[in-house]
Amino acid sequence: MKVTKSLKSQGSQLSKSSEQIEILEKSISSIKSFKESMGSCGLHPLKPKPLEVLQINLGYMCNQVCAHCHVDAGPDRKEIMTKETMNFCLKAIENSNVHTVDLTGGAPEMNPHFCWFVEELSKRSVKVIVRSNLTILVANKRFKEYPSFFKKHKLTVVASLPCYTESNVDKQRGEGVFLDSIQALKKLNELGYGFPASGLVLNLVFNPGGPSLPPDQQQLEADYKSRLLKDFGIRFNQLFTITNLPISRFLEYLLALGKYDEYMTKLVNAFNPSAADGVMCRSTLSVGWNGKLFDCDFNQMLEIGIESENIDTIQDFNDAYLQGRNIAVNQHCYGCTAGAGSSCQGSLV
Repeated sequence: MKVTKSLKSQGSQLSKSSEQIEILEKSISSIKSFKESMGSCGLHPLKPKPLEVLQINLGYMCNQVCAHCHVDAGPDRKEIMTKETMNFCLKAIENSNVHTVDLTGGAPEMNPHFCWFVEELSKRSVKVIVRSNLTILVANKRFKEYPSFFKKHKLTVVASLPCYTESNVDKQRGEGVFLDSIQALKKLNELGYGFPASGLVLNLVFNPGGPSLPPDQQQLEADYKSRLLKDFGIRFNQLFTITNLPISRFLEYLLALGKYDEYMTKLVNAFNPSAADGVMCRSTLSVGWNGKLFDCDFNQMLEIGIESENIDTIQDFNDAYLQGRNIAVNQHCYGCTAGAGSSCQGSLV
């Protein structure tokens, strides 16, 4: 399983989704395609289940530049969802059985219409999740008020914290990130987040720092809870373990390290039919910052749109019609079906 020299030489210069797709497809010609693996367990073509979650990317702007980020987010990104597109999202929610809206980015809080959008979502009977990198909540005066805003609207906070030690977090996400994250978690705890009786849900997210699969989610959650409580007095509800998919910055990292082939082989060999049956793209629809529709957030980053002749953007949303589509898959999808599986809500089995 060889990556060609011309592709390897691009290394960290990879930026276009078409180049990344070419690498995913050409470099593993000697092993089963994802479609073949899904077919072997009766799951190809992959069909949707009833739509439950609308995951909305509010923009790629972020106050951090993390090595593993599949969005390639950062302070220099200018892609931001407009209020007009948000209104189309609201209409889609009203015309579907979506019960959960998952706000992501970048740092979704940096969208100038974030508070307005949350207030509008709160008027509808949906659960609202905000995926926060935590450090944004202590970045400046504007964002320091956001934890109270989260509480007011009873948002579920899903917060990135790839380890419970300072050295590991700062290595992956930048110097000072761990201590800022701890400060933000303490603020959320002070408001009642992370305590079961409060009804204010605070979940943490772990992803490996290198080319490996996540450990057992339940055991790692116990370790997190023990260490964070002992060292900082911090409490939270659940820990989600998420596999790093071989796209965007993590793909560049694998190529630069010379570990791409090894990592892909690990994912393929760990293919789990039980996890494949429950992949999140079957009940989730991803909306890009510009309103374009995707089967998942990862397909969004590779610009692999939904397979539909008549529907391309949230403006054209038709739930009943979308139920008949085939879900678009490619080799990166092995990341969601390896081992215990991986989704935005953690392991699948």
